[in-house]
Amino acid sequence: MTAPILELDGISKRFVKSLDLAEKLVALVNPKLREQVVRAVDGVSLHVREREVLGLVGESGCGKSTLGRIIAGILPKSAGTVRYRGNDVDHLDASQARDVALKVQMIFQDPYASLNPRMRVQDIVGEAPLYHGIVTTDGIDDYVAEMLLRVGLDPSYRRRYPHQFSGGQRQRLGIARALAVRPDFLVCDEAVAALDVSIQAQVLNLFMKLREELGLTYLFISHDLGVVQHLSDRVAIMYLGRIVETGPTSELFEKPNHPYTQALLAGVPRLDQRHRRFEPVKGEIPSPLDPPHGCHFHPRCPHAIARCRAEQPRLVDIAPGRLAACHLNDGS
Repeated sequence: MTAPILELDGISKRFVKSLDLAEKLVALVNPKLREQVVRAVDGVSLHVREREVLGLVGESGCGKSTLGRIIAGILPKSAGTVRYRGNDVDHLDASQARDVALKVQMIFQDPYASLNPRMRVQDIVGEAPLYHGIVTTDGIDDYVAEMLLRVGLDPSYRRRYPHQFSGGQRQRLGIARALAVRPDFLVCDEAVAALDVSIQAQVLNLFMKLREELGLTYLFISHDLGVVQHLSDRVAIMYLGRIVETGPTSELFEKPNHPYTQALLAGVPRLDQRHRRFEPVKGEIPSPLDPPHGCHFHPRCPHAIARCRAEQPRLVDIAPGRLAACHLNDGS
């Protein structure tokens, strides 16, 4: 087994809406009025091995994108430790921190909003490598042409603006921009969700090709279980800010352990189960402003017991390479 390129230990992220002056005055007579705290990520521990594709799956609002932005350095964490190649990113000097920032890049969901509409492709792709000294001014034209060819775009497009491209082409531009600083690790946040199905297949094939050619490692964030099953080596299931199960893709899809994972997979149509009635996960995901005590999934879980309502389950080994956070695994 290869060593982890990325390790997360107890990562949490809380967004706090403080009281304004008027609200503070009201709070003097109404103690129930207090700061609002959104627990977007709640004590996540994960690792990603070099050249691995880890799929991160969960319903909308579960904290997947927030976790991805923390890994990419876009958002600061509230607690926990991020290690890149064994080094705590909080204890790096300026030069090392810069190198890590370049080595971990993010590809965003919306190819329309993630590209500056006032910049030409030449600058979108070439600005960062030129600034960081990866390429010289004399070589920037050839370098941008090389990046565009790598993602399947005509180099003659480099004088165009983003609005002159289709959605799939814009996503390829986003990939080219990320590759231009020679990263090792890509955080792909719903990178194909906004594309037509036929274009999704082309972009997914591009990701797989780039992984082989460049030795890339991916954290692939998605709510599409079919995409994750096709692309990922391992899968992590996230619910309301917490990881509830991880394991190799084939094993997790064949025999899910956590009730939430079972409910997610039960809703995926399969050709060999044509006459089965598929139902979504019952109930609504609770608000991260006021998450349930104990196991966050217990209000929607058909197997919940009294312990689930009072005590948070730990993520523990249930089989070689597999972890799950469910009290039912304790046999008590």
